[in-house]
Amino acid sequence: MTHDLIVLGAGAAGLMAAATAGQAGARVLLLDHADKAGKKILISGGGRCNFTNTGTEAENFLSENPHFSKSALVRYTQWDFLALVERHGIAWHEKTLGQLFCDGSARQIVAMLLDECAAGGVELRLRAKIDDIGHGDGLFRVAGASAPQLIIATGGPSIPKMGATGIAYRIAERFGLTVVTPRPALVPLTLGEDAQAFRDISGVSSHVTASAGGAAFSEAALFTHRGLSGPAILQASSYWTPGAPVMLNLLDNAEEVLREARRLSPRVHLRSVLSEHLPNRLAEVLAARIGLQTEMGNTSDKEIARVAGELQALTFHPTGTEGFAKAEVTAGGISTDALSSRTMEAKSVPGLYAIGEAVDVTGWLGGYNFQWAWASGWAAGQAAAEKLGR
Repeated sequence: MTHDLIVLGAGAAGLMAAATAGQAGARVLLLDHADKAGKKILISGGGRCNFTNTGTEAENFLSENPHFSKSALVRYTQWDFLALVERHGIAWHEKTLGQLFCDGSARQIVAMLLDECAAGGVELRLRAKIDDIGHGDGLFRVAGASAPQLIIATGGPSIPKMGATGIAYRIAERFGLTVVTPRPALVPLTLGEDAQAFRDISGVSSHVTASAGGAAFSEAALFTHRGLSGPAILQASSYWTPGAPVMLNLLDNAEEVLREARRLSPRVHLRSVLSEHLPNRLAEVLAARIGLQTEMGNTSDKEIARVAGELQALTFHPTGTEGFAKAEVTAGGISTDALSSRTMEAKSVPGLYAIGEAVDVTGWLGGYNFQWAWASGWAAGQAAAEKLGR
């Protein structure tokens, strides 16, 4: 035995787990196949790292077991991580919807986590070969090292250009753990030729309420040359399933707006009315799609109700997503049925843990996935150290 604990993956969850266990007295080896630690952290939040969200609750996460995340999130909260950020003197600010960002750079978060690892005596090895794992005599063996405990923190396959792979699932299956089929999440949706008019207004954005799979999000949507993107769409994409529709509410008070236009501006047409509330190019496409030919003054109540209905439930049937290459995170992963929600340890393999994006827990856009990484990493790191009885 060369170490007490080996952590695979020097991303957000792995760094947190290694630092936590190291500072609790464990001899920790942190391995990653990449050439630097925290590569996804560095590109997050436009380079400023949306490191947590003040409103984090279990309800902000998708999983086949919606209760699984509660234990870790309650025991290591957004306020705990914020306190860590402040102890390191990192200036931060809050944007909309509780999102917290560094004033400076995401590099500060990576440096903080590496400093925390150093304080715990963590040994970090980069460019390590981590795909060949042995197990016997109570020890896990990888990259020439051995330990009685191993944490899988290698994430999911989203953003492969950053070195992301599906190795976590192969490791899990090697040890008999079930994997919930991984899929891209927080990802742009693609539209077919039937929605060409909307693809032709690429670059136009508008505030909407996007609905899919029973969930609804009120933020900006962006029309692209391939389909739909923007925060509202990325959020809805995590709930979308192939073949299902996505609906956009473009104007909450649509019927009131139309009736007011009929009363005050009876000679205008629908496009003019819409352009007062929506971007001009979007108003033009919508007017053509809805096909209301009469002036507003000659529009019946029935027609106004129809138009309002279309504006509040503009329906698309996406052809797919832009895949893992453009997905911010991965939904699905190592089944929570296989893990303890308190320790993140595999129920059937003592000493084996899985945390972060590798697990079937996926957060909303806005810092939630980082908070899951911090919380699950802390839980596993604490549990691994406690096993040593030091």
